Parts: sequence; structure tokens; C-alpha cells
Amino acid sequence: MSETTADAPVLTRDEKKTIRIRWFLVGFLILGGVVNYLDRSTLSVANTTIAGEFGLDPFAMGLLLSAFSWPYAIANLPAGYLVDKFGPKKMFAFAAGAWSLVSIVTAAANSFGLLYACRVALGIAESPFFTSALKVNERWFNKSERALPVSLVNTGSQIANAIAPPLLTFLLLTMSWRGMFVIVGAFGIVVALVWLRIYRDPTLKEQALIKGAEAEARVAESVEKVGWAGLLRQANTWFMVLGAFGIFYTVWVYLTWLPSYLQTARGFSLAQSGWLASLPFLCGIVGVIFGGWLSNRLVRRGVATVRARKIPIVGGAILAAAAVLPVAYVDSTPLAVVLLSVGYFASQVPIGCLWTLASDVAPSNQVASLGAIQNFGGFIGAAVAPVVTGAILTSTGGNYTTVFLIGGVLLLVGALSYGLFVKDRSVAAS
Repeated sequence: MSETTADAPVLTRDEKKTIRIRWFLVGFLILGGVVNYLDRSTLSVANTTIAGEFGLDPFAMGLLLSAFSWPYAIANLPAGYLVDKFGPKKMFAFAAGAWSLVSIVTAAANSFGLLYACRVALGIAESPFFTSALKVNERWFNKSERALPVSLVNTGSQIANAIAPPLLTFLLLTMSWRGMFVIVGAFGIVVALVWLRIYRDPTLKEQALIKGAEAEARVAESVEKVGWAGLLRQANTWFMVLGAFGIFYTVWVYLTWLPSYLQTARGFSLAQSGWLASLPFLCGIVGVIFGGWLSNRLVRRGVATVRARKIPIVGGAILAAAAVLPVAYVDSTPLAVVLLSVGYFASQVPIGCLWTLASDVAPSNQVASLGAIQNFGGFIGAAVAPVVTGAILTSTGGNYTTVFLIGGVLLLVGALSYGLFVKDRSVAAS
């Protein structure tokens, strides 16, 4: 980013230094994403252990694994509105504190019902995090550079997914699954307290320096406010919901069933699967960063902003489908792991761009709201995926063929929805 623009006010050296806080904030949001997803991953890593302790079959475990996602999806709708209304500082701190307390309470659960209730509460508590992060990036970055920091924030989830299998497996084996929940919950309380200390919004001068003419356009745009319900009357919103559903469905098959798949279908031990399951998620870190980098590069080369977001989204979803579909028919374990790794890499290429796309097509006062509605669609897919997978495994005696076929098809649905039907419908583009 250029440090000055033609119409931007001149800042002192000290004022210019304050702009650099935005990258520090991105770094802290990455850390927040790591802690956020470690909380989500605890049940997946403890899948077979908890199933054995509570006597749960695959279908019951699928219900438990989905207990987080459906309340998370629904809670995203008010969460996006609340982030737009109260700002990311308060909402992120509230979310981190709440999800951490829920994780600690989960350690005391002694029945399926209590575990289920805790996962529901966790889904509600975590719902403001990514909408808060989107709001931070919308305030601190302009359109031409926003995809990369948004994608970087989303690498936090992928870093967590990569380190969760070995880290959480180690905690599980050394201090039981209950101790694992307590330790992970304590991390989030620290994150909430630090965030309250460090975060601030940019000043008016900083906004002018960061966004230039874009800031003036956003101010003019906000004069005519679109009602929150008005977002639901726009075609883009519904195709973004459908597209996110297709992509997130398959991502959450990975997140909830991969360790169990490696143990039951490929014969690895709990300790072995903890390390092996991290390989696809390490590839996912690269995928998220690549998607954001590619989108920013396309914008800077003159590609229209919405199209520059759609290219990584569509391309990534198609490549992921091409990798996931053959897994259903592969006998070789090394080849299956390679395909799963390529599939997860490709499925993460769209993730940062999905969030950035919401900030591109929504009015500035509704960025978090549209991002939340899109995330709602994605997490309906995330809620359905574990239950459908569990039902398939129960009815087929643990055969994963149909699981991978459905995942591949839904990735293609996501690609078509974003590629053909999500468009720049602004006056400037018409």
C-alpha cells in the first residue's frame, strides 16, 4: 500500500507508525483463530475415546459432532448484526471469554445430553469471531489489499487443524479428554483479556490514509442504508449461502471424521492418526494463503474485484472435487492421503476470498451481517455433514465410499453457485 494518496491528509511520523498496528492486529486474530479452532477440534480428536466411554454408535457420534455447527450457523445471523452494531472489540472479547468457559464446563460432562448441550453452547459462543475479524479487516484495509489479511486470519483455523491432531492427542493421552478441554479453554480466556487491551479502531486520518477515495465512497454509500432484511432480498446473498453450504460441507467431513477414518478405514492407531491427520491441514494453511495472494494479485493486475474473488473460489472448489471424488475408489493408503491432502488444500483456497467477497458486495455498515449470513449457509452444511456421514457409516458398516462421493458433488455445487450466479450488481458495474 502506498503511504500517501492524492487527497489524503498528511500524517506525522508518529501517526504513520500507528497504521502498522493493523498487521499486529492481523497477527493476533490469527492467534485467536488458532485457539478458536482448537476448541472446535477437541471433540473430533476425542471422537473414538468419548464414543467408547459413553457407548455411542457412529450415528449418535455424528449427532454429537454436528451439535456445534447448527447453533453456530443460526447464531451467526444475530452475531453479524451485533458486530456491526457494537464493533469487533467488544464482540470478539465476549466470544473468546464465553467459548473458553464453555470448554472448561464441558470437561465435567458425564452424559451424552450434557455433552450435547455444551457443544450447542460452544457453537453460539464462537459465532461472533470471524465476523469480528472481517469487520477489523474492512476497517483497516482497502479493497485492493484486503483479501490477503482476511486469508491470513483464516489461516489461524488451518494452523489449529494442523496442530490439533498431534497436540490434542498428546493432551488426551497424558491428562484424559477432560483435562484436554480444560487446557484449551484456558487459552481462550487469555486471548480475550489481551484483545481488550490492544484493540482500537482506526482514526479518521488513518482511514483516509488507508482507503483514500474509497473511504469517501463508503461514507456516501452509508447515507442510503440498506435494511438488514434487504440483504435477504438480494440474489447474491442466496447464491453465496448455497455456495458456502457446498464447500463447508466437505470441509467439515474432514474436520469431524478424518481421525476416525484413518483409524477405522485405514487401520492406524490413535497416536498414529494424530500425526497423519495433520498432513491435510498443513496443506490447508498453504491453500488459504494462496487464495488470498492470488485474489490480491488479480485485483492489482486490473481484474474486476468480484471476479478476482471468484476465480480462487471456483477454481479451488473444482480442484478439491477432483481430488476428493477418487478417494472413494482408492485402495492405496499413501495415495488416499495424498488425494485427501490435495483436496483439503484446494478446499481452503476459497475460504479467505469468501469472507472478502462479502466485504466487497455489502454496504460498509453491513459487512459483518452479509459475512454472517454467508457463514450461516456454510455452517448449515457443516451441521449436516457429520450427521449424514454418521448415518452412512452406520448403514454401510463403516464404508466411506458414499461419504466422499457426496462431498465431491457438493464441492461442484459450490463452484457453480459462486461462478455462475454471484455477480457484481453495483451501479458502478452496470
